[in-house]
Amino acid sequence: MQSIFLDKNHEPTAADLQNGIGLTFTVWNEIETYLNEIYPKVQSKWHFTSAKMGWSFRMSDSKRVLVYLLPRDQYFKVAMVFGQKATNLVLESEVSESIKTELKAAKVYAEGRGIRIDIKNDALLEDIKKLIQIKLTA
Repeated sequence: MQSIFLDKNHEPTAADLQNGIGLTFTVWNEIETYLNEIYPKVQSKWHFTSAKMGWSFRMSDSKRVLVYLLPRDQYFKVAMVFGQKATNLVLESEVSESIKTELKAAKVYAEGRGIRIDIKNDALLEDIKKLIQIKLTA
């Protein structure tokens, strides 16, 4: 599924985002605020991938993307890539079994295993925070 923002010439605004992802806007903001608090050097920016995929929001350090936030119609996805060390830490952590199952099933690439988690409410917020902590330490 593609972004709800497909116009290359219009970078999404906060109002666009709030209208697009609806009630999950507060969860998006909580994730963004959390990462900024625990890692003040994070660089956040919108990125246009292609006409088919549209805009996504990336939160990075100087070397890698830490978290992708992918806007969808009335919800969003959190996407993360974990190397083997981080994968092991996630599997040993207390995050939900559904996330662990998805991570185990993910195809392994040179950069690691990628997962995308649908955020339709705040039920997985604490798990997302744990995943961010693992990503930063591994």
